[in-house]
Amino acid sequence: MKRISTLLFILTLGTASLSAAGKTAKHTIKSGDTLYSIAHKNHIAIAKLRKINHLPKGATLKIGSVLKVPSSSKHRKKSAALAKKSKKHSIKYSKNTKHHTERKLALALKGIKSHKLSKVRNHSKFVLSDIIFNKSGRSSVKGKKLIALAKQKLGRRYVWGATGQKNTFDCSGLTSYVCKKNGINIPRRAIAQSKYGKYVSRSHLKPGDLIFFDTSKHRRGYVNHVGIYIGHNKFIHASSAKKKVIITSLSKPFYSQRFKLGRRVGA
Repeated sequence: MKRISTLLFILTLGTASLSAAGKTAKHTIKSGDTLYSIAHKNHIAIAKLRKINHLPKGATLKIGSVLKVPSSSKHRKKSAALAKKSKKHSIKYSKNTKHHTERKLALALKGIKSHKLSKVRNHSKFVLSDIIFNKSGRSSVKGKKLIALAKQKLGRRYVWGATGQKNTFDCSGLTSYVCKKNGINIPRRAIAQSKYGKYVSRSHLKPGDLIFFDTSKHRRGYVNHVGIYIGHNKFIHASSAKKKVIITSLSKPFYSQRFKLGRRVGA
């Protein structure tokens, strides 16, 4: 009787072992697969993998053939835990990203509505609305009036020192003339005008802003020419070279390289 009990116990253990061993997965051979890589990926010994698939030593794996791969409960639990952790992290990251994007968009929309974000307190800083929208900006009512009057003088003769006498002008004479006619009193000379009003960088220019240049041959660093920015990267000025009031592109190398600063006098 004792022998029978012992045999039954051994048979039970054997059945349990076979049941555990019976939990296998299928792996289809792909290009680059080796017994080592498959065994390492599934945390099993190469000998065990070879045994369950009845593979002799040195056997060649054929692409597309299927191998049985025993899987342990420990490996399955670890894979499930990693998948769960990865999913949780992905959801959390997605929510944070979405919240951050929505917050930036809300700030931008608020700036458009209230015009508070678009006011740049420091010329070296940018706000979100500057990046979303090309801040060539809209001109003020006064800025439009300055441009309209200056355009009436297109083609008028350049005369050094003239401020409108007989419809003749030099560069700072034209700017002081149109400003004065619109109730803005600015200094007479270009270098003094460059210190009047609010500083504006080139990227923040608006139509009606005064823009200043160093047109000296050796670029000594001081302002000696002024014009009025009219938008679309162009400006109107009394040109000594052309001997008249003209419109010129700010992209023209001569002026682009000699641009110094802008000033907003009509705000």
